[in-house]
Amino acid sequence: MTDELVQPRAPSARERLVLPLDVPDLVSAQALIALLKSDVGVFKVGLELFTAVGPDAVRAVHDAGAACFLDLKLHDIPATMAKATASAARLGVRFLTVHAAAGPSALRAVAAEAGDTTLLAVTVLTSMDDAELLQVGLAGPAAQAVERLGALSVEAGVGGLVCSPLEVGLLRNRLGSGPALMVPGVRPAGAAVGDQKRVATPASAIRDGADYLVVGRPIRDAEDPVAAARAVVAEIEGALAARSRVPA
Repeated sequence: MTDELVQPRAPSARERLVLPLDVPDLVSAQALIALLKSDVGVFKVGLELFTAVGPDAVRAVHDAGAACFLDLKLHDIPATMAKATASAARLGVRFLTVHAAAGPSALRAVAAEAGDTTLLAVTVLTSMDDAELLQVGLAGPAAQAVERLGALSVEAGVGGLVCSPLEVGLLRNRLGSGPALMVPGVRPAGAAVGDQKRVATPASAIRDGADYLVVGRPIRDAEDPVAAARAVVAEIEGALAARSRVPA
């Protein structure tokens, strides 16, 4: 026996790929899970599916032996957010999102209730650009808002952040390797960007320091979703290998 701390195993390339279950019913979600559970590490249950079927969506992911990311983006008074976080933690979800803009009191409250669930604070939605931020009263470029809200969240005890690929390097430089970075707005080269405005490829996001990549429509809407998922995993694997060769 030794007193040395065992370092947690780094997630594999497959475990870093997150697929949103952006479907309207449980049957459709179960079909996607069954199709892709061998090639996707985490399935994301968002507002559309959760408001339709509730915790059954989380159970469907767990029944398949997969990890669940509950993407509810909680934003309310601290007591309400804390109770919702405790409920999510009891479901056994791997990740849960809250809005960083809820403020430090709310962030500290949810951090105290998270248990084994990793909280991810949403900084600035990837569907927003500088012009839209200005319209809602946030002056300055998106990158500044992301950095400010990210630092606020980590200081409050939140274990991870959601940011666009364009801010990954900025947050790594500011906050170090500690917080987990969940990155939506990831599109393989040549894929349509849809309603995302701050996007990048899987390789570039991983190279800059992302931990988990959310890739939805390029996989879900592909002619062969399994092949599409495997291609993204291969790109992640290559980027991780390249990142490991970069001197610290």
